[in-house]
Amino acid sequence: MEFGEFLAKLRKERGYYQKEVAAYLNVTVATISNYEKNVHAPDLDTLVKLADFYDVSTDYLLQRTRFKSSIRSLNKRLSADYTVSDIVNTTLELDRRNICALLDYYELLRLRNSIQPMK
Repeated sequence: MEFGEFLAKLRKERGYYQKEVAAYLNVTVATISNYEKNVHAPDLDTLVKLADFYDVSTDYLLQRTRFKSSIRSLNKRLSADYTVSDIVNTTLELDRRNICALLDYYELLRLRNSIQPMK
């Protein structure tokens, strides 16, 4: 999917009008329309602002990843010592045996999370 088409799809999924995006970026509605029609592409600063507006990463906007969450989500503190990105980075360093163990534990956590506590 071309960038503009993807941008329009994201805007519609989030329920925004072009004028709302334009107001946030301090540009005209025609500029947003031109982005969505692939007439023009946003510069880097505008790309970052678009990512912030939609609360996604620039890599998601550029369709380099399907991971929608923003950088703010990756930097979210899970505890005093760990962020989400710490967990992701550690996961990427695991060997095959530990990946299998992590996936087993992941399924256990999903199951445990789905069970309602008894009252």
